[in-house]
Amino acid sequence: MAAGIAFASSTAFAENPMVGGAAMLEDKNIVENAVNSKDHTTLVAAVTAAGLVETLASEGPFTVFAPVNSAFEALPEGTVETLLKPENKDMLVKVLTAHVVAGKISGADLMKMTMDNGGTYAFTTVSGDSLTAQVKNDQLYIIDENMGAAKVTIADVNQSNGVIHVVNAVLVPK
Repeated sequence: MAAGIAFASSTAFAENPMVGGAAMLEDKNIVENAVNSKDHTTLVAAVTAAGLVETLASEGPFTVFAPVNSAFEALPEGTVETLLKPENKDMLVKVLTAHVVAGKISGADLMKMTMDNGGTYAFTTVSGDSLTAQVKNDQLYIIDENMGAAKVTIADVNQSNGVIHVVNAVLVPK
């Protein structure tokens, strides 16, 4: 454990952390691994409804902040159902791509950039929205444009096309 977050070792023999009761295999892509996580069924359904499966299965690399099912359940009642309607696909794509950053950023690198920058580090998602990493009490949080905070609960789940960091809240773009 480093800074209170489960960071995977960078050695060639390190295993990815388990996510949602499933092994996350480094030779599988983001979508192939996510579908096996019991904690990400809502996210997988949303990615499918948004038509983003092919994108997130592509070469990348991507850094994905992946909200767990309970994060979606914490949204106001009816939000997920509304976003999943075909007529709201553009809004759903915007929300989901606000969780994705181009490139592969490890948890350790994100922590270092944050600490080197006085405790916060701003970056841009593929949707064009801003996120800010912040360290509080040795925990890494990702802050959205509405000041909503998602705690990184599992960092450095390496994929063949990037990395997933599991978060406990949905990041909402403006």
